[in-house]
Amino acid sequence: MALNAFQRSSTLKCWLSACLLAVAGMQPLAASAQTTLQVPVDSASLFSTYQLGAGDMLTIRVLGEPELTLEKIRLTDAGTLSYPVLGEIRLLGLTVGELEKIITDGLRGRYLKNPQVSVQMDEYRPFYVNGMVEKPGSYPYLPALTVRKAFSIAGGLKIRASTEKIYIIRSSDKNQEAIKADMNTPVSPGDTVIVEQSFF
Repeated sequence: MALNAFQRSSTLKCWLSACLLAVAGMQPLAASAQTTLQVPVDSASLFSTYQLGAGDMLTIRVLGEPELTLEKIRLTDAGTLSYPVLGEIRLLGLTVGELEKIITDGLRGRYLKNPQVSVQMDEYRPFYVNGMVEKPGSYPYLPALTVRKAFSIAGGLKIRASTEKIYIIRSSDKNQEAIKADMNTPVSPGDTVIVEQSFF
């Protein structure tokens, strides 16, 4: 009996020690998780630097104000928008963040005390692929698009296509100058990618 009691006592001590070690081991993990959750987020970094242009589609919402919500508006070449209360707003060249600020400032005081405005991009304007590709034309823009991906979307390069003669015309360039590009060059909405023929 004495031996059994001793064994039971030893087993209990081992079990308690294991529990304490487990709890001690969990504390750094919990602290680490808590630290991760407290990392501040810079709200300014959430705004895109992308400039709105003809063909873009967006939705404007004001929290709690359904009459100020505009769903899936596609920008025309004029790039203007008739918005309730504020009237005509020119959108071309604005970023999403800038448009949010214009509407927020316009509504504050005149119509709402503290308007909560959000602008969502529903669809970017298309990009274009011309030259020695299987299916030249316009295509819906996809985030993180490169020249290589653009060619793939356009059906791939033709046999006589030159990978040394790739050019891109930026939609943001007023002069519409064709600049040299390569397979890894980023493509933005509205850009035109051109690949020429190889003669060798």
